Amino acid sequence: MGSSKPGQRKQQILSALAAMLEHPKGDRITTAALAARMAVSEAALYRHFASKAQMFEGLIDTIEASVFGATRQIAEREPDGVKQAHAMLLMLLAFAADNQGMTRVLIGEALVGEDERLQLRMSGFYERVEQAFMQSLSTAAGQGHGRIEDVAARAAMLVSYVTGRWHRFAKSGFRQHPADHSPVHLALLLAA
Repeated sequence: MGSSKPGQRKQQILSALAAMLEHPKGDRITTAALAARMAVSEAALYRHFASKAQMFEGLIDTIEASVFGATRQIAEREPDGVKQAHAMLLMLLAFAADNQGMTRVLIGEALVGEDERLQLRMSGFYERVEQAFMQSLSTAAGQGHGRIEDVAARAAMLVSYVTGRWHRFAKSGFRQHPADHSPVHLALLLAA
């Protein structure tokens, strides 16, 4: 890790962890394996993160900042609620395609056997995504697209669609792109 600044070192550790998650060997990722990959000691990792759970929390922080930053930008630039929901769906699918290791965090696969609070954190992430869809769909209903009473059910369905596409992407060894056939899917999901 050389003479990098502390913030850069933390990012290097998170990047190495995400890269390891892209090519799982069937075993849990250990701090020893992460340290070996980075050619540093485990103690060097623990100077930046108190635990492996804190490293995963750093990945979740990155996911949240990216996804919810993009969600805010979509809502700010697109007044049409249906187009907001459509853009958010495409962004979520593209995020997974561009961040394979983090996709394993998104679906919880990388968190199995880790600290329980990480799974709770991801549950909160899904709730926030669903709330963002509910906001867009409420806007759409107010604009005459669909019925307001369908907003919660449709938002839940959209989250289920996205997570299903993420799972399929990860389970295919990242060969089945999450956005495959998305124009047809999204037309059906967002039909009034």
